[in-house]
Amino acid sequence: MNRLSVLFGCGVLIASLCGAQSASAFEDSIAQRVLACTGCHGKEGRAASDGYYPRIAGKPAGYLYNQLVNFRDGRRHYLLMTQLIDPLSNAYLQEIAGYFADLDLPYPSPQPATVTPAVLARGEALALRGDSTRGIPACAQCHGPALTGVVPAIPGLLGLPRDYLVAQLGAWKTGSRRAASPDCMADIARALAPDDVSAVAQWLGAQAIPTQAKAIAQLPAAMPKPCGGIATEAQR
Repeated sequence: MNRLSVLFGCGVLIASLCGAQSASAFEDSIAQRVLACTGCHGKEGRAASDGYYPRIAGKPAGYLYNQLVNFRDGRRHYLLMTQLIDPLSNAYLQEIAGYFADLDLPYPSPQPATVTPAVLARGEALALRGDSTRGIPACAQCHGPALTGVVPAIPGLLGLPRDYLVAQLGAWKTGSRRAASPDCMADIARALAPDDVSAVAQWLGAQAIPTQAKAIAQLPAAMPKPCGGIATEAQR
């Protein structure tokens, strides 16, 4: 089996297990090949219900591409992802990223918060204003005023499972998730206390998706920290 057939083969297997058409009826298209992704990330990449697999549909293509490369090259660690994409070329990863980035699909309803109003207020403050006394910029300073992301490589933070947000901030704190240097998110995550992580994840998870949910073209002001993954994508 050649490298470019690996993802297609996985997609056929998953679709068959779900009662889809037989493999003989499939065409070799990117939509069919990425069925391997939707087996975990949910229908059309809208996020699975277990809370740990993020929505990938509609995310900026540069961000999705960077994350695929990070899994393949060891900056992010999840064995199933690594095994799936390890044989794939940069060009193929770009094709996958572009496919999911172009999807424009409805978001689920936000998750009701399970914490006190005081905790939610702390999460809102961190997300929209940051904490200058501890050198923590607001999420909105990098992810956009509406937190919907910025093209080509900054993701939106809304419509993501709360447990996923907590897990990723924890991964950055411990170093099990990394990005190209300088790793701005690792610096920010390390400055957050455990209660901060819970508060901001609870607030983000409870927010309704704005009518205009697409990533914006540019930030209204310069980013507060240099971020290697963003610079790498801009130079690509």
